Amino acid sequence: MSGTKKLGLRQRYEHMTRGLDWETTYQPMDKVFPYDQFEGIKIKDWSAWEDPFRLTMDAYWKFQAEKERKLYAVLDSFAQNNGQTGISDARYANVLKLFLTGVSPLEYAAHRGFAFTGRHLRGSGTRVACQMQSIDELRHVQTQIHTISHFNKYFDGLSEFPHMHDRVWYLSVPKSFFDDARTAGPFEFMIAVGFSFEYVLTNLLFVPFMSGAAYNGDMSTVTFGFSAQSDESRHMTLGIEVIKFLLEQHPDNLPIVQKWVDKWFWRGHRLLGIVAMMMDYMLPKKVMSWKEAWDIYFTEAGGALFQDLARYGLKMPKGAEIATAEAEHISHQNWCTFYQYTHAAPFHTWMPDNEHLDWLSEKYPNTFDKYYRPRWEQWAKMDKEGKRFYNGALVQLCQTCQIPMVYTEPGDPNTICFRETQHGGQRYHFCSDGCKDIFDNEPEKYIQAWMPVQQIFQGNCGGPTVPDVLNWYNLKFGVDNMDYAGSPDEALWNEWHADKVKAAS
Repeated sequence: MSGTKKLGLRQRYEHMTRGLDWETTYQPMDKVFPYDQFEGIKIKDWSAWEDPFRLTMDAYWKFQAEKERKLYAVLDSFAQNNGQTGISDARYANVLKLFLTGVSPLEYAAHRGFAFTGRHLRGSGTRVACQMQSIDELRHVQTQIHTISHFNKYFDGLSEFPHMHDRVWYLSVPKSFFDDARTAGPFEFMIAVGFSFEYVLTNLLFVPFMSGAAYNGDMSTVTFGFSAQSDESRHMTLGIEVIKFLLEQHPDNLPIVQKWVDKWFWRGHRLLGIVAMMMDYMLPKKVMSWKEAWDIYFTEAGGALFQDLARYGLKMPKGAEIATAEAEHISHQNWCTFYQYTHAAPFHTWMPDNEHLDWLSEKYPNTFDKYYRPRWEQWAKMDKEGKRFYNGALVQLCQTCQIPMVYTEPGDPNTICFRETQHGGQRYHFCSDGCKDIFDNEPEKYIQAWMPVQQIFQGNCGGPTVPDVLNWYNLKFGVDNMDYAGSPDEALWNEWHADKVKAAS
């Protein structure tokens, strides 16, 4: 019709999507949506939810299909040109092992979690947003597995990641994070994953891995990171939207949300210790230190975020100052642990050479030379004497985060931090005040944790000896793990690289 005013994007989206929700009559709404009230969150008006992307399903499939086409073109090119020979060093393959075992399964867990949440929030806008993110997360795990599968043809220790997920000791840390989130209510899940992980901490996970891949010649991994980036921007927007939505709906929501933000910041901080270790120790070519990344992506970006949220009454997470102080230590303490126990992990470890030690001294001038360099130099000396140090004991684990008790007291890097509490006649141990507080708030949840060390002692992990446990893990002793120098991975890569240099000359 002539003279009709053209609708804007927002109005057009509203006309296309209005009327998709309704009040049920055959069954009461509370019975259809049984999970979104028991947490104490109060929602006055579900229609107040705003979808800033206003993305319809036809547009969604079009965008995703185009990204798939570009991604798989790069993957095919990488494979056809033997891209594995172009990485900086065979040590880099251990970064992929860490990512595939420790991160990719979390994408699938997020897919399951958002699918559940997308069913059980009674607002149609939030349901659609969660269902789209659920599809995104499934796509991410698929593209990550397909990308890294190329390396599986040439390097050891990659093929058994689904089997290892439920068994290997260090993988109980990321697994317990998402098990904890997915067994919470739908609103807590949204704060745990949508806000605390996707918005506050996601840059500390994906930027180091993708930047590290680019610096070390792995363009296939960089490409799947770029392919996921537009998805991640939607995920971050969902995270910030949901927390603002909850805080605007009712003042009684604030203390509940604050408690969840405190909890999931601390759990996320503990989980990201593996990224800290990767950045400072596992990348042959370094991007930046973990301390620098923390200062940029949490201290600066997170500080600005919580200043913005202060108008809602939300405060910086409890434990943020301790986590910032721990950025000086966490990567070194984690690498120390994996070096001692690499015989039971599916990737190689090694001692830093002098150039690497000097880089660490430069990046951590206040702590590294004082607390960690002497230890590395002593272990390197023992290795040269044929006395490479392995720890034969089974370590005590934190009941909440399930990390070995290796972290030190705030302000005292020479003393192991140890907390305990009693519940139901049993004594439980924790690596920090943050983990103890989380347990004390919900002890009935965390006493059910599947703790690897306790399960080994109980005979539930293949047998009483290390070879029995490694066989249960499907981990080939001395091939998939232990020292990098002289490993099959190193020997094979050196052979490829020598042929490549010879051909180029």
